[in-house]
This record gives sequence, structure tokens and C-alpha cells, in this order.
Amino acid sequence: MSQQESLQVLLVEDDPDVRLGCEQALQLEDIPVSSVDSAEKARRRLTRDFPGIVVSDIRLPGMDGMALLKELQAIDPELPVVLITGHGDVSLAVQAMKGGAHDFIEKPFSPDYLVEVVRRALDKRRLTLEVRQLRARLESRDTLEARLIGRSPAMVKVRQLVADLGNSAADILIFGETGTGKELAARCLHEAGPRRNGNFVAINCGGLPETLFESEIFGHEAGAYTGAAKKRIGKIEHASGGTLFLDEIESMPMAMQIKLLRVLQERSLERLGSNTPIPVDCRVIAATKADLKELSDQGRFRADLYYRLNVATLPLPPLRERREDIPLLFEHFLLQAAARHERPVPAADPARMGPLLAYDWPGNVRELRNVADRCVLGIEAGVAPFTAESPAQKRSLAETVDSFERALITEALERNQGSLARTAEDLRIAKTTLHDKIRKYGLANQPSG
Repeated sequence: MSQQESLQVLLVEDDPDVRLGCEQALQLEDIPVSSVDSAEKARRRLTRDFPGIVVSDIRLPGMDGMALLKELQAIDPELPVVLITGHGDVSLAVQAMKGGAHDFIEKPFSPDYLVEVVRRALDKRRLTLEVRQLRARLESRDTLEARLIGRSPAMVKVRQLVADLGNSAADILIFGETGTGKELAARCLHEAGPRRNGNFVAINCGGLPETLFESEIFGHEAGAYTGAAKKRIGKIEHASGGTLFLDEIESMPMAMQIKLLRVLQERSLERLGSNTPIPVDCRVIAATKADLKELSDQGRFRADLYYRLNVATLPLPPLRERREDIPLLFEHFLLQAAARHERPVPAADPARMGPLLAYDWPGNVRELRNVADRCVLGIEAGVAPFTAESPAQKRSLAETVDSFERALITEALERNQGSLARTAEDLRIAKTTLHDKIRKYGLANQPSG
């Protein structure tokens, strides 16, 4: 984290000799330390995001160390507090640890032991504050741009379509390869519309056994079949007032396609074992990685259902067709992974970006997220997908070179905060050449000089 070197120790000790000895021991190890002689003075200096730790004697005039610990736990339960106990105060030490103390030191103690305990506490505090910063950065970004990430023309168009279609009542068909974020796009459509307060119900049509499909989607009455001991509300009924998301719609059994079509046309259903129609009012978003028109022409998908679902289409581009978004996406996934695993963010490594930009990403954004996770966990060596041979390309050499060049320029502009001069110097090309290439590739947000 940026404030790593500014982390400090606040020492609370009323004995001037002990206080001086602790200060000197820490200063000799280049650990910043400030000290006070009472808990009351320490309390006035401490806030939730205090950039450091507290080392306090338990026995103090006025408020003692245990009372100070209790107050600090209320302000910030993650603030490491190390308590110093007198010789033989084992019961106090146990009580302190139960009260949330990070550690305790029993008098008399050596300077080396003090430094060891303090370093461990500082490492913990450094990680806590960094994770908080990461979460704040993730939460502060604009909702739609933070979720559908990318500055490429393709992703700008996707966000615009989501914004335009979100407020409509039209059923939508999302088309995209595996890992392009079809469910995420569906959730964004749901949250952008008037049904955002209703349920978002997702069904993976390829993940349900055909024998359970009808019961899961339409529900059943008690006694409808052997084992149906009580009434069950189906997924479609549960989505009423909200959004029904049908993922991998191409794998839905043909018999279920007929029943689904009827529900979409009549906006009502009958549970298994019942003849009573139940009105449903849900928006339907379907997703597929296959060409449904081609499947319908082959008789493998009902054409009438295809046309019923395909009121509006939202295509999601594969990652290889928007390589300029890879640096931004990778940074975002690193932040998420660091926050999730409570690990520090790996230092920026320009050498890593070249292979990431060159790789074809058959698993798309999902695969890139996995690489970021492995990078944060420190296990990327030898297993990262970009060490493997890229799959065969259908693009020409010129298209491949253009795509790679565009991605490199975009990443360099990001790294240099949009400065044309610094970017040109970084890429070792003339400013005029860089400007021509920016115009050629239609890069958004023209950089400054």
C-alpha cells in the first residue's frame, strides 16, 4: 500500500525509563514510534483508520490498558493492540487476549522480542488498511462502468445497450462465448430497470436433469408425483415481478421449450398437479453461446421460441476482440482478488502485460479473472494460461498485429495518465506517429500533450 512506510507505533507507557527503552529499541530498527504517558492521551489520537498499532502497558494511572483496549475495539476491532503485562499477570494476559488484544508481552522482555511482536502487528495492520483501500476503490467506481469494465468501442456499445434496454419491458437474448459475462450483463439489465426490486432468478438450462426440469421451472402441488410431499413454487413464479434469466437456453429440452413458449405468450403457468392458471409478470432474459437461428434451421431449437426471445439482442464481444481492455480488467481483478484473499496487490510488472495482451483467451474474462487470482496468491509461475500455446487464429496477420498494437498503445496511455509525450517516449516512437495511430484505432478519450 502507498502508506506502507508511514505505519507507526503509538506507545502508551507511564514509566519514563521503560518508555525510553522501548522507543530506542524500535527507532534502532527504523520503526516510527511516538509515545504518551496515559491512555486518555492515546485515546485522543486514535481513529478508525489509524495508520499503525498500539503498544500499551496494562497498569496505567487513570484509565488502564484493559479499558483502553475495550474502547479501541469499539472504534476499530481490527486495530492491533499489544499489551504489556507485569511478571506473573497471566490471568490479565488471558483476559486481554479474550478481549481482542493482538498479543501481549510479559515484563521483563528483550528489545528483540518487542521488535518481533511489533513487526508482526504492523504487517497485519498494513494488510488490513490496504484491503480497506481496495474495497473503497472498488465501491467508489460508477456502478455500470465498474461491472461492465472496458473502454473499448465494443464495451462502450454494450453499456449503452444495457442502459437503453434496461428500462424497457422487452425480452432480451444475450449472445456471447463462454466466460464473456452473460449473467453479469443480465444482472445489470435487471438492476437498470423498473423491476430491480423484484427477484433475479437464474436458471442454468444445461445444469438441470430433464426429469427435474419441469418441477424446477413450473413448480408442483403436494402429491403431484411420488416424493412431492409439499407444494413447491417454481422458478418462473418466483421471478414474478422481477427477472427470469435462462442461461444456456440452447440446451433446454425440446418438450420444455414448448411449455416455456406458452408461458411467455400467455404470461401464466400451471404447477404440476394443478389445473389452476397462475399469472406471472416477469421479464425474460435468455443467454446462449450458440447460434439459435442456425439451431432452429436444423430443427434442434424451436423457431417460434427463438423469435419470441429475440425481441432485442445484446451481443458480448470475446476478450480477444477487445484486447485494449485487458490492462484495466486485470487491474480490477487484482484488486478484487487482493480484497477477497486479504493479500497485498502485486507490484505493477509491465513485463507481465505483454503475454497477457498476446494470448487469445478462449475462456475470456472468466479466464483472466482466474489468472489474476493466481497472481495474487503467488502461484502464477508455470500455470498461467499465457505460457501455453495460443489456439489457432482465424484472423489475418495484419489484423493480429493491429489488435496487439492497439492494446499496447491503450495500456501505455493508461500507464502515463493520458500524456501523449510520455506515452510516445515510453513506446519509443514519435509523437506524430503516436497521434496518427490513436486516430487510426479510434481510441476514446484523446490524451493530453
